[in-house]
Amino acid sequence: MIYSALARGMPGWLRRYLLHFETSIESATAAFAGSLPPRSRVLDAGAGELQYAHLFQSHRYVSVDLGIGDAQWDYTRLNCVADLAALPLANASFDACINIVTLEHVTDPAQVLREISRILRTGGRILLVAPLEWEVHQAPHDYFRYTCHGIRHLLAQAGFGSIEVKACGGYFRLLSRRLLNGLQFFPGPFFFLAALFLVPPALVLPLLDGLDHHRDFTLGYLCTASKLS
Repeated sequence: MIYSALARGMPGWLRRYLLHFETSIESATAAFAGSLPPRSRVLDAGAGELQYAHLFQSHRYVSVDLGIGDAQWDYTRLNCVADLAALPLANASFDACINIVTLEHVTDPAQVLREISRILRTGGRILLVAPLEWEVHQAPHDYFRYTCHGIRHLLAQAGFGSIEVKACGGYFRLLSRRLLNGLQFFPGPFFFLAALFLVPPALVLPLLDGLDHHRDFTLGYLCTASKLS
């Protein structure tokens, strides 16, 4: 996507400003890793190319993915290739789990969360990131989008408590991102002309995001919860 290409050339401060969703995920995952005791056993459920593995170097990190999401990805470093709805892992064998922008790619999200709950010990924690306003990606393996209420329901039904769901940005950050997405529709010399119209408002709009107090318009949610029993 065009924003991925742009991100590679962005200075850090601009990337944090415009790619708020991605950098918020990175920060939340780093904070989650830092909150766990050393040597905690952590499952990365939907690990892909192990993007977050480096954050768990002081833990016993295990990666699992079905390995079908993106044909260009390298899945060879996974510890386990498996369906998240039928994890080949023992009950209560992990202290924590991360599930980062993966729940939209599974056909039975309720079963996936039940499986994650099963392999976590009592009190084990999950960091879940799920999209709401996001384009179709990794087609055809893209099935769902989630509201904050849907996420709470799925987590509670899977046996989790202490559920916290935080919207990642509001209406104006969403508008900014969609303007940047629009650049992909203008090839060749038209790209620069489109950028003249789309980029300036995309730079200004995030400054207004504080006006959206309810965050009903958001790219997605950062969620944490603990297994009850």
